[in-house]
Amino acid sequence: MQSWLKESGAVGLDDLELANFQVTGRGVRSLRYYKEGERVLTIPCGILWTVEHAYADPLLGPALRSVQPPLTVEDTLATYILFVRSRKSGYNGLRSHVTALPTSYSSSIFFTENELEVCAGTSLYTITKQLKRQIEEDYAGLVARIFGQYQDLFPLDKFTIEDYKWALSTVWSRGMDFVLPDENSIRLLAPLADMLNHSSEVKQCHVYDASSGNLSVLAGKDYKAGDQVFINYAPLPNNRLLRLYGFVLSSNPNDSYDIVLSTHATAPFWEQKQKLWISAGLDSTCTISLTLTDPLPKNVLRYLRIQRLDESDLSVMQVDATDGIINESNEVEVLQFLVDSFCGLLENFGTQLEMLEEQLAASVHPPGGNAWAAAHVSLGEQRVLRLARKRAEDLLAAAESGRGRREDLSPLARCANCDKVSGPFMLCGRCKAVIYCTRTCQVVHYKEHKVVCRVISTASKNGLEMK
Repeated sequence: MQSWLKESGAVGLDDLELANFQVTGRGVRSLRYYKEGERVLTIPCGILWTVEHAYADPLLGPALRSVQPPLTVEDTLATYILFVRSRKSGYNGLRSHVTALPTSYSSSIFFTENELEVCAGTSLYTITKQLKRQIEEDYAGLVARIFGQYQDLFPLDKFTIEDYKWALSTVWSRGMDFVLPDENSIRLLAPLADMLNHSSEVKQCHVYDASSGNLSVLAGKDYKAGDQVFINYAPLPNNRLLRLYGFVLSSNPNDSYDIVLSTHATAPFWEQKQKLWISAGLDSTCTISLTLTDPLPKNVLRYLRIQRLDESDLSVMQVDATDGIINESNEVEVLQFLVDSFCGLLENFGTQLEMLEEQLAASVHPPGGNAWAAAHVSLGEQRVLRLARKRAEDLLAAAESGRGRREDLSPLARCANCDKVSGPFMLCGRCKAVIYCTRTCQVVHYKEHKVVCRVISTASKNGLEMK
């Protein structure tokens, strides 16, 4: 492969070599000093694996163009790789790259049922199950649409479902994605550059030049001769690292749990709520990441506050009011829902966090193995969800005790509509200058209050204090 790369115009080969490293396995070693930001390697456009090159191939291209609708980017690249691997002659350079690829992968779609059960309850567990079914369906579609139609190009004994899974994993684990100046995107595989392992300790350092079409790798930190050269895939959680790349990081600071919030279009007052979601930068269906540093993002609360608005709430609701507490009853309902939901999610984990920690400490799951990796995914997601539950519980306790966003109300406080002086009271969610004893009083009083409310809230936003 090295000689083909050099003949094709790759730059930087003389100062690098493939090597085996104790922790990461095969990688790329530096043979000289590199300063951070210095160009390490450039792979020219002509030898990159891209959809464009697949369609330009004189044998493969016509078959691909005959398929309508076109294959996905992933399926096109996977088919391209399998096609080159199956050829007995020609494609010598590309075949030398395919020969250098791993013969097997450790991404979660290859786990046995017992290995996958270790992370039961995680998003990875659910997605992997779905992926396995989807791969079977997609493979059947490829056989019907292209492999079976051109068996001279795609001999089915070399295009089995196991071959397809291997090719997909090659694309997932070695593909690089870039956004182009015209806002389109490109996914590519770059020979040799795809041998660089990931490290979160280096800066992201792979660059695509849209004008030349070349792929370059820069030094993500200073390297001395003998060091392994790394790239940074991005700050990814373990559930995604294992699904796409086949490895995890112990105590990964980027661990997360994605929750999907959705409201059906037939739900009451959906159109009114949809306008509020859009104004808040959301939509009726949102996927929001809970992280170790932000286990309960504001957008989760914004979404649920709007979702739980009733008719009386909507009649007085202001577009910008969803950024804070709307009223006490709405807030308590939202937070109780979150606490219950997080408790339910945590109960669904097959092995609880403390037991997993004991198992890992006792090497019940052999270090570096599939079950060990699955355990680390479960640990990360449970830690995030426990932090999210604790945050929701704290907010709920504050809301129920009359703290939260409410101000301290004096004994002489009275309802702005009916003059009732005994609590509990709720503040106007927008101006926070008047109080009401019930939602009904707030609705009745709104016509009288709305002008003053707008003046007070505008003044507050401008840094003024109304007295």
